[in-house]
Amino acid sequence: MQIEVAYTGICGTDLHILHGTMDHRVALPQTIGHEMSGRVAALGPDVSSLAIGTPVTVIPLRWCGTCPACRAGHRHICHRLNFIGIDSPGALQERWTVPAEVVVPLPENLSLIHGALVEPAAVAVHDVRRADLHAGEKAVVIGGGPVGLLIALVARSVGADVIVLELDVHRRAVAGQLGIRALDPAADDVAAEVESWTGGAGAAVAFEVSGSAAGVKTAVELLAVRGRLVIVGIHSQPREVDVFRFFWRELTMVGARVYERADYDTAIGLLSAGRVAAETLITHVEPLANAAAAFATLRNGGKVMKVLVDCRETSP
Repeated sequence: MQIEVAYTGICGTDLHILHGTMDHRVALPQTIGHEMSGRVAALGPDVSSLAIGTPVTVIPLRWCGTCPACRAGHRHICHRLNFIGIDSPGALQERWTVPAEVVVPLPENLSLIHGALVEPAAVAVHDVRRADLHAGEKAVVIGGGPVGLLIALVARSVGADVIVLELDVHRRAVAGQLGIRALDPAADDVAAEVESWTGGAGAAVAFEVSGSAAGVKTAVELLAVRGRLVIVGIHSQPREVDVFRFFWRELTMVGARVYERADYDTAIGLLSAGRVAAETLITHVEPLANAAAAFATLRNGGKVMKVLVDCRETSP
């Protein structure tokens, strides 16, 4: 199936690819990009599931179907997973040909620019589902970038109470715009704030999104008895963990890597219902001809959250 790409989001993984740290997975030259929206432009000879012009996104996972993970029902973390846009060509182009089985239709009431957030929103949905987070529970999100704030919004959508820990003043301001309480771990007494907030119990769940050693340490310290630590951020090296505290409080640690189709469906529902404020999270849009500037914007930081590339042949 061929897709006329509308918008492609870029993320930290794309920056890692740009900097050459994922050359073992990316065969150069290669088009990258895995967060996207667009419309069906052409169908293959055996494809009839979607009509030309249908708004779509892509779940960028292809699994082998035969490895132990696939046979156990965990195809999204297949031992030989092909992550489209990393291990094979991606969406940062005007026209993109992909297998029909990875194409996901979008509702007409969801704008294509907001539809480009389905993939990162699905990451957040999967993270919250892995946490087994319930209404009334208190959760701490460590790291207030796009994924961290999406986790906070999804957690709020299930009825949880959320605090975000973030060093960057702009990201804390964006959290405030979303109605999410944000603390500065360099200036605020986080332990005292969480103790007061939870009545001395600690947080039921901590999402470690920062990818830092300090984030792991803080997450463990803030958890309640039988609290759950969800590792979301990618840690490129082993981290020290207070195993005694895990023993003493009977804590649980889980990983959360990508997503499943159900997570995509939930993410689409949240975005189309306006429960994820996409317009607040999207701060920069660049035309495809200026894609290098989009990467530079994300790399340089500042007042940046989600950066999109407009891939349409004729942008407004």
